Amino acid sequence: MLPVLLAAATTAAPAAKAAAPAVKATPVPLQLPSNFFDTTPHSWLASHAGWLTHTLAGLFVLLGFLLVLFLALQTTKQEGLSGTLGGRVESATRRLGLDQQIARVTQFIAVAFVVVATIVSLTGI
Repeated sequence: MLPVLLAAATTAAPAAKAAAPAVKATPVPLQLPSNFFDTTPHSWLASHAGWLTHTLAGLFVLLGFLLVLFLALQTTKQEGLSGTLGGRVESATRRLGLDQQIARVTQFIAVAFVVVATIVSLTGI
């Protein structure tokens, strides 16, 4: 039985190859949209106050970098469950330590980052 199946398979293969013509793949050239390299401003603010849009974009990047930097500088001791159960050492004076000063500056940078990000997104830069 096996020789019959092998003989049938070998005779059917050339017939299948002859029946299907060879199709060559033609490369399709890459077509870019006509406005792909368009650098004209698309908002009123970008058209009339380019210096302001560049300033806002630069401030946005700078604040993002500072936010990452100050978040990396913060220490995490006395945070989470261990700080809650063990308690924190608070001084009676209002003088802030370095960790509290970094936390306060980080909060200011985070608020400024959100404000500038909102302005940048609303102006359509």
